[in-house]
Amino acid sequence: MNSRPRRELPEQLFAAAQAQPNIALVKYWGKRDAAFNLPVVGSISITLDSLWTRTAVRFDAGLAQDRFELNGKADAEEARRVGACLDLLRQRAGVSWRASVSSRNNFPTAAGLASSASGFAALVTAGAQALGLRIDDTEKSALARRCSGSAARSIFGGYVEWARGERADGADSVARELLPAAAWPLRVAVAITSTAAKEVGSGPGMRRTAETSPFQQAWVDTQESDLAAARAAITARDFAALAEISEHSCLKMHALALAARPGLIYWNGATVEGMRRVRALRAQGVPVFFTVDAGPQVKAVCEPQALPRVAAALREVPGVLEVVDTGLGEGARAIPAEALAA
Repeated sequence: MNSRPRRELPEQLFAAAQAQPNIALVKYWGKRDAAFNLPVVGSISITLDSLWTRTAVRFDAGLAQDRFELNGKADAEEARRVGACLDLLRQRAGVSWRASVSSRNNFPTAAGLASSASGFAALVTAGAQALGLRIDDTEKSALARRCSGSAARSIFGGYVEWARGERADGADSVARELLPAAAWPLRVAVAITSTAAKEVGSGPGMRRTAETSPFQQAWVDTQESDLAAARAAITARDFAALAEISEHSCLKMHALALAARPGLIYWNGATVEGMRRVRALRAQGVPVFFTVDAGPQVKAVCEPQALPRVAAALREVPGVLEVVDTGLGEGARAIPAEALAA
């Protein structure tokens, strides 16, 4: 038992935050520097609305080590990543207090739904607030990137671009908002085909791909043109153009991973059939396209009026457990403590 006397800490050493996961339309896959989580290519994403992570952080001089629980359960392995992320904030604030962290997701964890992105964006936001750090969203994006690459994007809402950057220290590898969610309010039907954690996580999968896939250099060489096409489509609100480049980037990323040794298969049968259903709908004139991250979940992005038909079609796919309807959402932000129980 820890017998050291405890002391009351200032109120600002507790804070809570909420962040939403994001899904990449032009994909991120691969790192040019693992220590700083610097991507080998830039990426463009949309931040979701209905899915969220809520995280509370309390720094306490009486704690001998950081504590972490996710959805009410202690997670020793993830606690190490959480502690490393908190170290960045402690260093920035000039303090050494350990912290108790409690986090909750309303969607499956480590199953291809960007739980790390929302989780670490919420952690950085709450931790910075608790320590009274006056940092802007660009700096939060850089800190979140150090903890989990795609978390850099979940700091922002709507349509977001994460720059590859050129600097060795990663100062220019940050995200920025391209377009607010309200400026082009598309909808997303998320077809959940499995709630299990994926067999190979994104980090190890990226390393295997970079080391063994014969398509790695082609992936890097063609990314800038994909990013330019997606930026132009978003600026013009050109749904057909965004559909074409997003599906192309998705399939290219998975082809890259499939060609690794051994090949990385993140899909299941329902994933493939879900993508086929989306393409069939589009051939019938329905404004919808698919994207799939490193996991088996199909995200069908569509114009608002198409959502009922898209969701119904995905629910009919054998193996689809649930279809979650979501719009585009805000970036990470502080929330009152009472919101944690909501």
